[in-house]
Amino acid sequence: MKALPFGGAFLSYFWQMKILVTGANGFVGNYLVRRLLQNGQPVVATSKGDCRLEFDLKDNFEYVSLDFTDIEQVKKVFKEHRPQMVVHAGAMGRPDECEEKRELAFKINVTGTENLLHAAASLHSHFIFLSTDFVFAGDKLMYKEEDKTGPVNYYGTTKLLAEEQVLQYPFDKTIIRTILVYGKPLTGRNNILTIVKEKLENGETYHVYDDQVRTPTYVEDLCAGIIASIEKRATGIFHIGGKDVLTPFDMAYKVAEYLKLDKSLLRKVTRENFSQPALRPLLTGLDISKARNELGFNPISFEKGLKKTFHC
Repeated sequence: MKALPFGGAFLSYFWQMKILVTGANGFVGNYLVRRLLQNGQPVVATSKGDCRLEFDLKDNFEYVSLDFTDIEQVKKVFKEHRPQMVVHAGAMGRPDECEEKRELAFKINVTGTENLLHAAASLHSHFIFLSTDFVFAGDKLMYKEEDKTGPVNYYGTTKLLAEEQVLQYPFDKTIIRTILVYGKPLTGRNNILTIVKEKLENGETYHVYDDQVRTPTYVEDLCAGIIASIEKRATGIFHIGGKDVLTPFDMAYKVAEYLKLDKSLLRKVTRENFSQPALRPLLTGLDISKARNELGFNPISFEKGLKKTFHC
């Protein structure tokens, strides 16, 4: 890992540095762009289609519609905006959809990443890639950055292939793996906590896995980890996750309990008795020791994240 000192010259450079963010209309991208702008950072936010971001802060903000699977579009945007840093948060992220539409998943997650790397290389930009715990097989808890990978579904496979492309990038690069991100949606897309709330308020049963173990990540903690890596110009692989070890059922139960909803509507299921198109790894908690030591990463508890999700 390489980090630059926090002298006045460096901080001055950092706050003038233009950052291009992909997937800005998405759950994580929305939060990340918002945080960067609050810090006074110039941002070029990109996603396919119209801007769905709603900000009071307009200074230092530009939105560009970008399909990063189109190399000519990518070249044009990079030539015009010349970002010194790229945060690639855009992806086809639903495992079942990736399993059923493999050609499209490869095009978005692998070819799209290659296109961005090619354009970033022309500017020597620092490239930050957002990856996933699903690059692992799920046969142990608390994976470290150097542990052997071995995805069990196509989503994980595409993200691992993209990671391999990033590692070959000849300039500064950072891979941030995260896990089961949750929080208050800003653009309408639900996550496990808000899905549980919606289902139980409507009196619907909800089947939740109890044989998968994760270290769920509050979305603002993830953004804090990404920003810390930017500020420190950190390179290498970092695991950014929560500090609580929970199953999805544990999470759902805590939501129902906190919101005083009917817990009896929750149904425990396992991989053996409830199938989905994409196999999920069973045990994929992330060891965040490296991020704690080198980035100063300090996530909040799941209980605090739960409260922030529904009351911030």
